[in-house]
Amino acid sequence: IPNGLAAVSKIPALGWAQMVAYAGYCELSGPRTRAANTEDYSNITPGDYGFKVLTSSDPQELTKKLNAEIANGRLAMMALIGMLFQ
Repeated sequence: IPNGLAAVSKIPALGWAQMVAYAGYCELSGPRTRAANTEDYSNITPGDYGFKVLTSSDPQELTKKLNAEIANGRLAMMALIGMLFQ
């Protein structure tokens, strides 16, 4: 079995059809479980877990921490892309 993007060409057509059919079923069946109910979370800001990881009273230090977090995220994305093309 090839690695990375070369593996995509080895998936049979019936396999793609199964994946597309299941994704369509999931999309069209709609939220029927309590976990999919978003009314419980309507007053919560996305990403607000009740605690802050990157906090600082100094605005310059906070900007430095946020920029470091963005740089680490970009590095992780480039590493993943490198793994896909390896």
